[in-house]
Amino acid sequence: MYMFLGNLSFLDISYSSTIFPKLLHMVYTQQKTISFTGCIIQLYFFILCVCTEFFLLTIMAYDRYVAICYPLHYTLRMSLKHCVRLIAGVWTVGFLDPLVFSLLTANLSFCSSHHIDHFYCDLIPLLKITCSDTSTLESLIYVNSIGVGVNTFALVSFSYVFIIHTIFKIRSSQGRQKAFSTCTSHLTCVIIFYGTVIGSYLRPLGLSSPLQDSFFALLYIALVPMLNPFIYTLKNNEFKDNLKKSGTRIVFLLIG
Repeated sequence: MYMFLGNLSFLDISYSSTIFPKLLHMVYTQQKTISFTGCIIQLYFFILCVCTEFFLLTIMAYDRYVAICYPLHYTLRMSLKHCVRLIAGVWTVGFLDPLVFSLLTANLSFCSSHHIDHFYCDLIPLLKITCSDTSTLESLIYVNSIGVGVNTFALVSFSYVFIIHTIFKIRSSQGRQKAFSTCTSHLTCVIIFYGTVIGSYLRPLGLSSPLQDSFFALLYIALVPMLNPFIYTLKNNEFKDNLKKSGTRIVFLLIG
């Protein structure tokens, strides 16, 4: 589990590093421009991070499924070698998935406008300003959304159906609470991530606006990477004890 958490932390850092350095530079210098090459590179790494997180959260759901439904087989099914293979597969798919989208986007013509109504290079804002035929790219986006987003969500949902079914079969309430507590952090991260992505990309077109697009994009680019470490560390007893001590010290300093 800690190996998966390490990869999730690295992924969260990559999210912010892909978008915010350039965004902060634009805000500081008031030069709201980006080169075409820089735009395609930013698009590639952004799709890489999104795709990788979909699969990583799915693998983490499988890890919780094995831990609760087959606890005696956990060390065998989730051995170090097996975990390394799963993580290698996740990152391999993550690196390969954006290649087609980036190459097709790089070959588009932007003759009508070079103004992106967004704070970073995303596929939808780029498709809105191109004068090329985008039917092939739009079809790929649709297929990829089903293949990555819908299928991973279905796998995570099925995992938790079996997990909840197994937890309810535990006789003692303490045992049920202990089993479910091992899933709460991951389940919270899944809800936040999928909720923000759905809010950004699956809203009706009539309700879509550039301001709303930017708002939801900020949620899963800034809020999700910021919340994930807190969600997992709040389950750590040492962290909670230190947090209480720090809160007590702050109170005494304010009183004094």
